[in-house]
Amino acid sequence: MRSPNTQTVAYLSKAHPKFDASNPSQIDYSSYMKSLQLCIETKAKKQGHLIHNQILTNGLASNLHLSTKLIIFYSKLGDTVGARKVFQRMPERTVVSWTAQISGYTKNGCYQDALLVFLDMLRAGFKANQFTYGSVLRACTGLRCLQRGMQIQGCIEKSRFASNLIVQSALLDLHSKCGKMEEVCYLFGMMEERDVVSWNAIIGGYAAQGFSGDSFRMFRSMMQEGMSPDLFTFGSVLKASGMASDVIRVFQIHQLIIQLGYGSHISLSGSLIDAYAKCESLASAHCLYKSMPIKDVISCTALMTGYARSSNYSSKALDLFKEIQQMHMKIDDVILCSMFNICANISSLSVGRQVHALALKCKPTYDVALGNALIDMYAKSGEIRDANRSFNEMEEKNVISWTSLITGYGNHGHGHEAIALFKKMENEGLKPNEITFLSLLFACSHCGLTGEGWECFNNMMNKYSILPRAEHFSCMVDLFARRGLLEEAYNLIYKMNIKPNASLWGAILGACNIYGNMPLAEEAAIQLFKMDPENSSHYVVLADIYAAAGSWDNAWKVRKLMEERNLKKAPGYSFIPCTKNIARPQPS
Repeated sequence: MRSPNTQTVAYLSKAHPKFDASNPSQIDYSSYMKSLQLCIETKAKKQGHLIHNQILTNGLASNLHLSTKLIIFYSKLGDTVGARKVFQRMPERTVVSWTAQISGYTKNGCYQDALLVFLDMLRAGFKANQFTYGSVLRACTGLRCLQRGMQIQGCIEKSRFASNLIVQSALLDLHSKCGKMEEVCYLFGMMEERDVVSWNAIIGGYAAQGFSGDSFRMFRSMMQEGMSPDLFTFGSVLKASGMASDVIRVFQIHQLIIQLGYGSHISLSGSLIDAYAKCESLASAHCLYKSMPIKDVISCTALMTGYARSSNYSSKALDLFKEIQQMHMKIDDVILCSMFNICANISSLSVGRQVHALALKCKPTYDVALGNALIDMYAKSGEIRDANRSFNEMEEKNVISWTSLITGYGNHGHGHEAIALFKKMENEGLKPNEITFLSLLFACSHCGLTGEGWECFNNMMNKYSILPRAEHFSCMVDLFARRGLLEEAYNLIYKMNIKPNASLWGAILGACNIYGNMPLAEEAAIQLFKMDPENSSHYVVLADIYAAAGSWDNAWKVRKLMEERNLKKAPGYSFIPCTKNIARPQPS
């Protein structure tokens, strides 16, 4: 027997205190088993490879237990190829060996391979145990393959593992992640015993499907049964709280997290920041972020996306981005998308170009979401050529990509270009959505393309079976009104299958001001005074129409009505970007 080298001896000695390197003949498989277990726990790649070589040298490669332990070792390192080689060279296998290989594939995201090995195992005549079923169900969950999972569930119900807690929890997770919450409730109700994993599956399932109330209800039931929540439980209920925009509940959960001793966990800090931000409590999110001794990319991303959703925190977002760079933290796609959105909202082209340059440096190629944010930023900043260039440079595009550029064309008065791009989109085989048509109708409206707009409106309903919303009708009314087709616009309002809103009547009133149609203006104003009585602009427009027609008594009555309702015309102002912040000059 060949003597082990120095590093192997060190690991053997650490795992087996009675090991004597001067007598290599006493090395048996149990010494290697303990050493491999130590390598698995410490992820000691180099030492594990040395021990594997020693096992091969000493003729122990056919040992069933050592081979199984080697499969677990390589799977733990993420080396599924190495694990597979060991598995294929095994002269004999047990259910433990098969399960180790299936589990290794599942834990490393190779879900399809895990299912194939499971089928080979059944063909070889082996019966699965609770750990096999748990692993293969997790593979189905990873693939969101409910049909295959239900086939395995049928096998489980015929076996002695139908009431096993590990198997039941895996089934709960499968159905919840596939959106089958009714089945989850049934399985959960049938369980004789529940652990925190079971509770997490149903609480997390409700949160993932957007059922915030049900998620909270199950969380309360869990606490009432005396089960202590863990990090995953808190992560799910915080997600539910954020979706419900319930800041009081977020604060209560935050207090419970501190009370149970989880306050210092960095992963929960990121979830808390995200929940506070989604509840628009950005001050609380910022305070929590500042209190963190160690910042990670998750907490930074959560705060940055919160800032991006609000128009009042642009300067803080820029400060945070600068801080992230100073910490030499890896900047991910979400942060970059948020920065592009912020630059678009404040029309800061110079900062947007700098972020774009940084994005190219960090990521020479970017995904669809990042490309869409870039198009939107340039379009909203008035650089339609750069938006078009960014669009053309995208290797992959989705409907949002096309819609973003169509919107940009429409906002800048390029109606014909918007329509041409839409036709190109159709030729590419992409199906437009309601937002695409809204952008198209807006472009036609602002460019006076009445015929093209009417064609788009009909295609939306007849060709793509998209029911128009109030916003679509508003664009059509505006389209007719801008061309002076006021009767057509008025008739369209009464032919709609939805109740007209203030935007529709506002478009009619604005057009009446241009074309001097006093009777229709009075009708529109009556509707607007009912729907939006506090909006002073409607009163001002009606008064101007009366004044233009020489009806001074009526104009004076409208002005008097404004005084009685204590309404004042809102003054205009402009945003001027300065070196440090955004200055808002007040009107004199």
